[in-house]
Amino acid sequence: MFVDQARIFVKAGNGGNGAVSFYRGKYIPKGGPDGGNGGRGGSVYIKAKAGMTTLQNFRDKKKYLAENGEHGGKQKKAGKSGEDLTIDVPIGTVVRNFETGELLADLTEAGETVLLSKGGRGGVGNTAFATSTRQTPTFAKPGELVDGFYVSLELKILADVGLLGLPNVGKSTYLSVISRAQPKIANYHFTTLEPQLGIATVGDFSFTVADIPGLIEGASQGAGLGHDFLRHIERTKMLVHVLDASGSEGRDPYEDFQMINKELREFSEVLADKPQIVALNKIDLCEEEDVEALKEKIEADGYEVHSMSAPINWGTDELLKAIAGMLVKLPETILYEKPEPIKVYELEELTYEVYKEDDLYVVEGTWIDDLLRRVNFDSVDSLQWFQKQLRDQGIIDQLHELGAEEGDTIALGDLLFDFVD
Repeated sequence: MFVDQARIFVKAGNGGNGAVSFYRGKYIPKGGPDGGNGGRGGSVYIKAKAGMTTLQNFRDKKKYLAENGEHGGKQKKAGKSGEDLTIDVPIGTVVRNFETGELLADLTEAGETVLLSKGGRGGVGNTAFATSTRQTPTFAKPGELVDGFYVSLELKILADVGLLGLPNVGKSTYLSVISRAQPKIANYHFTTLEPQLGIATVGDFSFTVADIPGLIEGASQGAGLGHDFLRHIERTKMLVHVLDASGSEGRDPYEDFQMINKELREFSEVLADKPQIVALNKIDLCEEEDVEALKEKIEADGYEVHSMSAPINWGTDELLKAIAGMLVKLPETILYEKPEPIKVYELEELTYEVYKEDDLYVVEGTWIDDLLRRVNFDSVDSLQWFQKQLRDQGIIDQLHELGAEEGDTIALGDLLFDFVD
């Protein structure tokens, strides 16, 4: 099954906690601190992989979690870093932050890899907190926690040439004639159930051709599967507009031509302005004068027009040479998006706020929550370090400015303390 959109949850690994440990030996009952550092959490990468053609895999598995770092151990043993996680996607996949729409990656080359979420830093063991006056620190720094988030994946086919037109005009037949592609073909609307890619060759020059499922009126507003189909020709360098010149379904081919171009322009001005060759198909079912009249109308609009009958392979080579001739003259256009600037999704900066609510002084925010995780409230050394962090951060001064005095109640996160200056 061809799937070109998906939403997945990604999360880098948390950092491992630093250890609180003291050396104990046969003749050394009270050795110094020897707690090791925690390991770094694994990061999450996304990588374009050749050979993948659909996002089908992401319908069954929707959570991608990198490994957490191991905690530090005794004898200054550092915790093992978590394994990084690489998510393989097809070439042409666009990755966005699902909540904000921010572009995170647009993978257009095989092997291209982008870091989505960086693993949390490992914590610090109590060994690092030993000083000349604090020789037995009973606290350590925990590992950094990492928040997960949702990303959207959107596959946009990468091709040099896009075939477009209404259903059943002969696009799939033409693609099968000029390449080895084997699109599903039958005599009913929306015959092409998914975009098909083929490689065409003229002399030494090869290029990719995408057969885009048939469009209908209102496609630019999403009628049928309009948006799903149109985005697959956004990256092409040029378009080949296939028309049923015979009007075999009771339609006016010139009106069809104008309608499809109107849908292109309403969906994207960039798409509508791409170079376009018009192919009048099924001319074996037409009167010659009708074909010439139709050709003159379209040429008067400024388009190059060729006639063919794909089912009997008449005029198909001439059209292919015309496509190649136009393609080699086109400049290398920007067929992909790039984040500006390229940004890695990381934890937000830790913040806090200090305010008074009735008789209660409140300090809350991610900074204080992170600090409280590091404190061992059974350790005098740890409490002294905790108070020093509050003072260095300027929180004690801010409490004074709000009128806090000895004995007042201070709410730090979810905990209540008596104010001690």
